[in-house]
Amino acid sequence: MVIDTYVLLAYATVWTVFYWFLSQYIAELSRRKWTKWVQSAESDEVLLEALEAVVEEIELRMHDKLQAFQDSFFGSVGQMTKRAKEMDPMNNLRKAAKSGDWPSLMIEYMANKSNLGHLIASEKDSESPESTLINAKPALPKNILGK
Repeated sequence: MVIDTYVLLAYATVWTVFYWFLSQYIAELSRRKWTKWVQSAESDEVLLEALEAVVEEIELRMHDKLQAFQDSFFGSVGQMTKRAKEMDPMNNLRKAAKSGDWPSLMIEYMANKSNLGHLIASEKDSESPESTLINAKPALPKNILGK
């Protein structure tokens, strides 16, 4: 039995069209069945179990991102608060009052009242690094000690 070339081509074409329609029909039936199953109550538990890993990954990533945001936010707020405290014109006045330095206290008070506090060099700018390490109080004058 010899099959002619045209007949072979015709069979191949018919079978190709048949398989294409068959695969489309099977795919459509499968889609309908899947859609019906997903919409049913039976699928809820199965889908939740399948998606549990995805939900956990999303939660972990959101937690990490929120933690990074919180760290950067509170770090920047802390830096701004520190800068605002440094810019307070009353800081030098408080330091002078605490150390008992009355001339500095009066100068700071007058400068703050006349809005010139920013022109006076702050105590920390004028201190050398060595003087910050040693916290010795100045010696009392001899006449105060009674000697």
